[in-house]
Amino acid sequence: MRVTDTFDFVVVGGGSGGSAVAGRLSEDPKTSVALLEAGGRNDNWVVTTPGALALMVPSKLNNWAFDTVPQAGLNGRIGYQPRGKGLGGSSAINAMVYIRGHRRDYDQWASLGNAGWSFADVLPYFKRSEDNADFDGEFHGKGGPLAVNKLRTDNPVQQTFLQGAREAQFRIREDFNAEDHEGLGIYQVTQRNSERWSAARAYVHPHMATRSNLRVETDAQASLILFEGKRAVGVKYRQGNQLKQIRARREVILAAGAFQTPQLLMLSGIGDSAALAKHGIASVHHLPGVGQNLQDHPDFIFAYLSDSPYFTGMSFSGIAHQLKAIMQYLRERRGPMTSNFAECGGFLKTRPDLDIPDIQLHFGMAVVDDHGRKRRWGRGFSCHVCLLRPKSRGRVALHSADPMQAPLIDPNFLDEADDLEAMVAGYQTTRRLMEAPALRALQKKDMFTENIRTEDDIRAILRARVDTVYHPVGTAKMGVDDPLAVVDPRLKIYGLDGLRITDASVMPTLIGGNTNAPTIMIGEKAADMIKAEMRAS
Repeated sequence: MRVTDTFDFVVVGGGSGGSAVAGRLSEDPKTSVALLEAGGRNDNWVVTTPGALALMVPSKLNNWAFDTVPQAGLNGRIGYQPRGKGLGGSSAINAMVYIRGHRRDYDQWASLGNAGWSFADVLPYFKRSEDNADFDGEFHGKGGPLAVNKLRTDNPVQQTFLQGAREAQFRIREDFNAEDHEGLGIYQVTQRNSERWSAARAYVHPHMATRSNLRVETDAQASLILFEGKRAVGVKYRQGNQLKQIRARREVILAAGAFQTPQLLMLSGIGDSAALAKHGIASVHHLPGVGQNLQDHPDFIFAYLSDSPYFTGMSFSGIAHQLKAIMQYLRERRGPMTSNFAECGGFLKTRPDLDIPDIQLHFGMAVVDDHGRKRRWGRGFSCHVCLLRPKSRGRVALHSADPMQAPLIDPNFLDEADDLEAMVAGYQTTRRLMEAPALRALQKKDMFTENIRTEDDIRAILRARVDTVYHPVGTAKMGVDDPLAVVDPRLKIYGLDGLRITDASVMPTLIGGNTNAPTIMIGEKAADMIKAEMRAS
């Protein structure tokens, strides 16, 4: 086994949190950083062209394309969990929606004992990361690495959506990342010049050839954390047909995501010792919370065929429309190929007595069935509704001691009865929007919900069709005096030295919105904490 160089920091995973922490730590030329990424560079047209997400999400292109275990709450169905593979992680294949969540989400983290994680504490890191072309002031930043813009699709359906929202008597919201976010509107996206701006493009790609202290190894899948006693000192990884080791003077930083960070910990002997013993893995440190507390947004999709020329789909006119869109994109960097598909949406309350919204909508410019894996002839549109703060908790476990095998993923969707009832209310609220005259006029055929009449009908179709909207978190939760906590508020793993986590797995509770921007924030804040510790040492 070949031992490669030694660095101050070895970061495992080049996704949203890993890219941010590696980019920020390597700003200091005296600090050496190695970034290990299991996938590729993700710097080609498939990643940079927004509309090409339709090629990646349903396939294994830049995508781990995980499956779940059978879901009892979903009639035993096996769910799908697309996760980005390559630099940028899921920010390289996602719908690019720029959302932070509600301030109460972070204040709740702080109320659980996680000092330094209130909204007032994390807002500066959101702003530091951001280069917002449209908004500024108290809640927004300019000049940061992450480009944030309004869409440039010029799709008139956006205005139709807003008109439907008004007809259904929902408020219109221009900025979802200010003081409040209740209402419907048009999303901002992580794009610049109508190209996807992944976390890697923001924090890593610009520096790969210019920072001699930053080493980026792609196609390098970590298989084991190396320890001397209770101190992490390096990582074993596979690159091609070679097994290699890389050493860390200061820290190993895990940022492999909510599924693969706990998997790597367990493979390395960190987790519930009895569960690890079943796979023949010797315990390095008993930490029963590893892999527990999995949370994700359960999501239901309304879908409609339409005669409108402004939607994407498989039809002769749709194919011609797509060819014209490609030519327009090449000429002008505008039009349908700049679309993130989920162009509109927002946050709603299903009951007036709620303090904050409990559902989020994503209004998409194509029919989506089974994450795009089931192709249907015809053009149309979709509207996702997801439950923002589900009570159900799942877990991630090992399938075997083989690091090349996918982990066992159990979101445990709709396990809690309250989640199902909240989704029923979310369905009814979204249906109210879909029945607004402006949106009814677009509908030629209701694909999935035409015969749904009663609440029992709604419950049945929810169990038949709900799946993820791609926001898994929480499997190495941050906490204090919590038996399931894996990291402390400085993101250091309890009971071990030289090991920290900087991805969505540390979230103690799921935030009410898309998780890319919050994960980048975690990477930013982690880098700041690490730099402060280095100065103090």
